[in-house]
Amino acid sequence: MGFVNMESIATSKKEDYLTGFSSKAIHVGQEPDPETQSITTPIVMTSSFRIVDAVHPKYSYSRLNNPTRVALETNLAALEEAKYCICTSSGMAACCIVMHLFKPKEHIILSTDVYGGVTGYTSKIAPTSQGLEIETVDLSDPANLLKHIKPNTKAVWMESPSNPLLKIYDIQALAKICAEKKVLLILDNTFMTPYLMNPLKLGVNIVIHSCTKYIGGHSDMIMGAIMTSDNDIHEHLRKAAILIGPCPSPIDCFLALRGIKTLAVRMDYAEKNAIALAEFLLKHPKVEACYYPGLPSHPGHELHKKQAKGFGAMISFKVKGKMEDAKKICDSVHIITHASSLGGVESLISMPAYSSHSNLTAEARKSVGISDNLVRLSVGVENVEDLKKDLTQAFAKIQQLHSKLQLIP
Repeated sequence: MGFVNMESIATSKKEDYLTGFSSKAIHVGQEPDPETQSITTPIVMTSSFRIVDAVHPKYSYSRLNNPTRVALETNLAALEEAKYCICTSSGMAACCIVMHLFKPKEHIILSTDVYGGVTGYTSKIAPTSQGLEIETVDLSDPANLLKHIKPNTKAVWMESPSNPLLKIYDIQALAKICAEKKVLLILDNTFMTPYLMNPLKLGVNIVIHSCTKYIGGHSDMIMGAIMTSDNDIHEHLRKAAILIGPCPSPIDCFLALRGIKTLAVRMDYAEKNAIALAEFLLKHPKVEACYYPGLPSHPGHELHKKQAKGFGAMISFKVKGKMEDAKKICDSVHIITHASSLGGVESLISMPAYSSHSNLTAEARKSVGISDNLVRLSVGVENVEDLKKDLTQAFAKIQQLHSKLQLIP
């Protein structure tokens, strides 16, 4: 029989026991309030703080930092296995802050399939207001990246899985090329969350999240986050965030902390639902194609398994027919809601061509495979059989639509 080392027990700390994701999500950065012993992080609603130490004040003004936001940033950094986290007022605010790393005439490469807001910013604002040179490149073959890196290339911006076609890219291979060429690799990890993938461990330099989505998880707040383990990058981004000023409210920080506590549970359940719905859609006679990395038929299935712990809960599919057929499905659901955004406990359905990627021209959407009959489904945590029934009756409405059109003289 072994003996317990009482000395090691006496000197151990709470952090020594926080090894699992959910344990970190619930406890890191969230010690009981020293004044009241409240077990939930207080919402510190103040613009200013009384300064006790004029030289090194811990808090002075909430644009600079706030106790509720510090708790959230500490927690998110631990979950993403990063040294630093900066929270912003929205996901797009996080993207714009990162863009301030770059100077006029510097070259930024985007993967072909990224969030429409990023595409909008990099096509309409970054080239004119910042003087950046933006190029879109297919990163499906990492070797293709080498052909497009130039002396003034400073960063590669990507998503994997991508939005909305859920393409899978070889993150480690791309990170290796970027490191060799001294180019930053930036990855939006919103779809996977820190629970399912940690891109920094794969060689990524900067990770971005729209906390509005899965991290918040309840469709009741808007926020973004930037994570990195590079001191110089963090210092630059922190200064930019403070001076530009897109700080999240303490209430939103509290809501994000609340959402994080159940992130693992929600992602597990939503992914289970998504797998079942993807299999359902794959076999449906009115579905032309179904995109979900959890399907063995997905071309990136095996690669994704190597770089992530799960497949997530986002599905895209093409309806057989035209835009009117896809619209009829979105307009006919009862349990699922036709709405933009994603990652909440409720299932949402949308048409990327007319929502997340509506700011792209029809030609630009076509060039990256976003057709008018493409539908994106954010799978929630409802009963999966109810979701199947809802989609079944919505698909049936397509036939009714065509029957009515045939009757029109």
